[in-house]
Amino acid sequence: MSVAACLLLYSFAVVVLGPGLLTRLARTGVAPRLGVTVWLVAIGSVVASWAVAAGFLAGELVRDWTQPGDTVVSACFAMLQQGTLGRYGVLVQIGLLVLAALAAAALGRLAWRLARSLLRARASTHEHARMARLAGRHVAGLEAVVLDAPERAAYCVAGRPHTIVVTSAALDALNEPHLDAVLCHERAHLAGRHHLILAVVRGMAAILPRIELFTTGAAEVARLLEMCADDAAARTHGSRTLLGALLALSDAAPIPRGALGATGVGVLTRAQRLAAPPGPVDRMRARLLLTALSALLVVGPLVTVLLTAAGFAMCDPLGG
Repeated sequence: MSVAACLLLYSFAVVVLGPGLLTRLARTGVAPRLGVTVWLVAIGSVVASWAVAAGFLAGELVRDWTQPGDTVVSACFAMLQQGTLGRYGVLVQIGLLVLAALAAAALGRLAWRLARSLLRARASTHEHARMARLAGRHVAGLEAVVLDAPERAAYCVAGRPHTIVVTSAALDALNEPHLDAVLCHERAHLAGRHHLILAVVRGMAAILPRIELFTTGAAEVARLLEMCADDAAARTHGSRTLLGALLALSDAAPIPRGALGATGVGVLTRAQRLAAPPGPVDRMRARLLLTALSALLVVGPLVTVLLTAAGFAMCDPLGG
């Protein structure tokens, strides 16, 4: 079996089995940073497997074109070659050329849609940050722009510079320790470049909406990133203070698209996690499982290639 076929089988297994397994292991948020890592590694390993498989397949086809053999791939490619040369009629020749053009166009369209999605997300967040700085007001000693609005909301948007936005209603609802915890949460998002991670995974989910690994991964990564920011704020201001801030901002207004906010995703689950943090044994077990799974996903494609190459060497030890 060719390297390309083995990599495609590997990616198929990850696409089918990955979402359920990763969701069960990372959903509780015991180790949210490792949870984000394993989701990104799974998505990256599938995309890398597709790209490497395409490269190997192209190499095999070129080799069979120049040095035809007796393999099934060679026979199939020889038939395709004869078809493109018109041996089986003009209609078959045109049909093959049209299929090849459509396949190339589909790949190009996917790449273009991803690039366009990332550029649009960047432009949208930068524009929102600029407008917030123009429309809002600055309060002495507050590292945020205050927007006068009756809805409670606090969020951050990437821009030049990055901007943290707090509405006047949220400012009235939060006491000083709660406000400090919320601002620390937003600063953790910006320092961790969480907006870039979300832009990529959401872009993949948008262009491949039928693949659960990408759609579920985008939602789970967003939730886990909020937990990562929670942990950063809790280390400085305490879990109880951050929990009180989340409760004070309950029923907050939806945050704008592309922004990251303390009340944006999974507030109830995060509040339960802050109220009853996992014990050291649970944290250690989760870290071991997620680390092992990340390592397996990283080495999986490499082992697949090496085993396939070893199989070829055993079948043809003389290289002939």
